[in-house]
Amino acid sequence: MLNKQVIEDTLNAALTTGGDFAEVYVEDRTNNGIVMIGGKVESTMTGRDYGVGIRIFKGFNSVYAYTNKSDRDSLISTAKKAAAAIEGKQGTTALSLNMTQNENINVIHIDPNTIEKTRKVQLMRRAYDTAFNYDDLITQVTVSYMDYNQDIMVANSEGLWKEDKRVRTRLAISSVASKNGEMQSGFFGPGASKGYEFYENLDVDKYAKEASRIAVTMVNAKYSPSGKMPVIIDNGFGGVIFHEACGHGLEATSVAKGLSVFSDKIGQKIASPLVTAIDDGTIPNEWGSFNIDDEGTPSHRNVLIENGILKGYMIDKLNARRMNMDITGSGRRQSYRYAPTSRMSNTFIDNGKSSPEEIIANTEKGIYAKYMGGGSVNPSTGEFNFAVMEGYIVENGKIKDPVRGATLIGKGTDILNKIDMVGNNMTHGQGMCGSVSGSIPTNVGQPMIRVSEITVGGREGEK
Repeated sequence: MLNKQVIEDTLNAALTTGGDFAEVYVEDRTNNGIVMIGGKVESTMTGRDYGVGIRIFKGFNSVYAYTNKSDRDSLISTAKKAAAAIEGKQGTTALSLNMTQNENINVIHIDPNTIEKTRKVQLMRRAYDTAFNYDDLITQVTVSYMDYNQDIMVANSEGLWKEDKRVRTRLAISSVASKNGEMQSGFFGPGASKGYEFYENLDVDKYAKEASRIAVTMVNAKYSPSGKMPVIIDNGFGGVIFHEACGHGLEATSVAKGLSVFSDKIGQKIASPLVTAIDDGTIPNEWGSFNIDDEGTPSHRNVLIENGILKGYMIDKLNARRMNMDITGSGRRQSYRYAPTSRMSNTFIDNGKSSPEEIIANTEKGIYAKYMGGGSVNPSTGEFNFAVMEGYIVENGKIKDPVRGATLIGKGTDILNKIDMVGNNMTHGQGMCGSVSGSIPTNVGQPMIRVSEITVGGREGEK
């Protein structure tokens, strides 16, 4: 993507004021997006994003600059401007870059760029028709399609020089049901690190029906009771609570600064002995998987929690220095406009030994959160507030009436220790995760779990 000599000259220019590490990151990305509302294509987007990021370390400090110009003079000028922020003695560094190949875990069979837009619209139309015709209460359906090809190159002053190609695609279906002036929504957004072949085996009708079924079920539901009670959280996207309330606290971005409740707790019990949690960027073709991270490190399978004991963090290159720990292949960024930092990939609670049927049968009274919605988290404390997109009352070991408006309120460290049953049906859900290095694709996942007690916010007066 860049001439070797140009890369070496740029890295040398970055180190002229005494920096002890320099890195060049190149990104060339094509994006395609289509939005369909009310059965009509509302917008389409096709674009290319190209640029170069230059990063310099000196000790624990970092400087980052970027440009969308890749000629030698522009790159050296940008590198020198970044280097000007480093105070030190002028020096030179002899570089010896060696291009190395990556193991490809995300095999692509059909490049989405080779598929005509009309064919993608036909796929969206099928999803729309299925979702809209599910029930007369469905008043609006929005279908979004996206794919991108991202070519990257990473080179640094330690001699690393790697290139990689990433292809991802996703289809998102959102349905709204209306009744008596009130509205409820349902959503599904399957995606993968695959080409257009992803849709050959995707049951589009199933996901479209589910989005509308959730909306219709909830618009007909009574309001949720409130108070402290056991909560069963189903598999897949239910893992968003662990991702937000605990996962971010295990990223070196916050751990290295002592801003995480999990700082300096390696080897300590932080969760129920039933909980093993993993961040794994090596799962072939998963939404959050990658061959190398945005620092050129191969993706890792990182065990974060094992049988309730904190085993490790997700660590990028700069924070590895600060923490005096090894990098874990977790350095990620949205684009060349962002410096990388430690981020999640496919993060999940691993399978336990209980079946979903056993978990439900052993719950005398509580809430069953079949699908989770959005929420907010304070990363420094782990305190969270999450909406339940589809919920039910559980009584005497059986799932009863649907309830809407339920909100789960708690603290990540408390919830981890109150997980008293873990199912054996782990699966993943797809999402976009935002942090200081931008928005990136990540999986969340878990089997069905039961938390012995969570504060449930509902409508006042409902018990």
